[in-house]
Amino acid sequence: MGKILVSSSHFESLCQGAKKLLLDAGHEIILHKGELPYMSFDEIAAVAPEIDGAIIGLDDWTEEVFRIAPKLKVVAKFGVGTDNIDKDAAKRYGIKVINAPGMNSNAVAELTVGMMIDMLREITDLHTAMTRGEWPRFMGSELEGRTVGLLGFGAIARLVAKKLQGFDVTILASDLYPNLELAEKYGVQIVSSDEVIAHSDILSIHIPSTPETYHMFNDAVFSRMKPGAYLVNAARGAIIDTDALVRALQSGRVAKAALDAFEHEPLHADDPLLLTGKVICTPHTGAETKESYHRVSMCVAQGVIDVLNGKDPMFWVNR
Repeated sequence: MGKILVSSSHFESLCQGAKKLLLDAGHEIILHKGELPYMSFDEIAAVAPEIDGAIIGLDDWTEEVFRIAPKLKVVAKFGVGTDNIDKDAAKRYGIKVINAPGMNSNAVAELTVGMMIDMLREITDLHTAMTRGEWPRFMGSELEGRTVGLLGFGAIARLVAKKLQGFDVTILASDLYPNLELAEKYGVQIVSSDEVIAHSDILSIHIPSTPETYHMFNDAVFSRMKPGAYLVNAARGAIIDTDALVRALQSGRVAKAALDAFEHEPLHADDPLLLTGKVICTPHTGAETKESYHRVSMCVAQGVIDVLNGKDPMFWVNR
């Protein structure tokens, strides 16, 4: 049958169901064994001519890759965001781009809520202080009574809203095509993006990375945020102008930020963001749960099998 390149991480250890699905369908798996969930162009180029499909992590799949992969019929993103795939070029080469929407939403939503609590109570910072032998008496804040803003009201944001219901918060959300039924169910007020930005004590980003949203959070947007607000970004790094965020943190306009995605990854220890002392950073780990990996892997494996069997996949991004 076909050869399937897998560059996403933990496939061997956490995705046995998906592996079995592919093998039972007669496919061969070429597994990337690096520590990070992406391959360099040279690593991809070494196998590109022989692969029929790919299940990818954060590596870049561009026309340069498609040009040297004559057998390639499908590229499956292990997750949702496909901004690291040139979808138009893939279409020109007859390659279907697929993803797994909703399969990792709960994992990202749980991390988002956890980050909110961490920032308000400085859990991470207090733990670090105790490892230095300190016993700080930090006065934190509570979620109750706060206004939480969700910029975007897709699958992840809706789950965040659902989980926040028990915290007695006011929830604002903006979206081009909001689910009004779920907004009412979860007690969410649908407002404009400007209102979300201006009135939120805690602002959480849930929009895709597109040319229109590139560096959307710049000096001008930070200046419109509520003074001393908190910012969460478990979406895409390119949405935030990092230099502008550093300035907003240094001035106190943003009290603290919790970030799981960065414009340039991996983030280096001497990055200005980390030097502010006002950020909680995780290494793009929002979807990294055992449960999420099982759901995502089964979804994309079935999609790859469908394409190679001549069927239309369920989640076809560049149709």
